[in-house]
Amino acid sequence: MSLVARHLEAHGIPTVVVGSARDIVEHCGVPRFVFSDFPLGNPCGHPWNADMQTAVVRRALLLLDAATTPRTTLRAPFAWKLDPEWRERYNRVRPEDRERLLAAGVARRERRKQASHPGGNI
Repeated sequence: MSLVARHLEAHGIPTVVVGSARDIVEHCGVPRFVFSDFPLGNPCGHPWNADMQTAVVRRALLLLDAATTPRTTLRAPFAWKLDPEWRERYNRVRPEDRERLLAAGVARRERRKQASHPGGNI
C-alpha cells in the first residue's frame, strides 16, 4: 500500500496511509501516515467499534488537509487493549497447539483445492 501511495502522489493524487506497521510504512516514505498501534489487519481499531474507527478515519482526513511537510506521521491516540502485554499473546502459537494448527492448515488447503477443481483431478 505504501508504494501505491507513493505512485499516486507522484501523479498528483494526495494520499494518507492508515496502518500499523510503522517501521515498514515510514521506511517506504509515504507522504502522510496515521499510525495505529494495533494488530495488523486492524488499522482503524477494534472490530465493530464504529466510534473508534470513525475517529481514526477522521484523523486521516484531517492529516490529508493539514500536513505541511513530506513524510508526516500522526499517531492515533488509541490503545488496542488496556493490557500492554497483548502483543506477547497476539497470534502466539504455543507448542501444544502446533500439531492441531498444522492439521487445520492441511485440511483448509485441501478444501480450497477441491473447491477450485470440483469433480475431478487436475
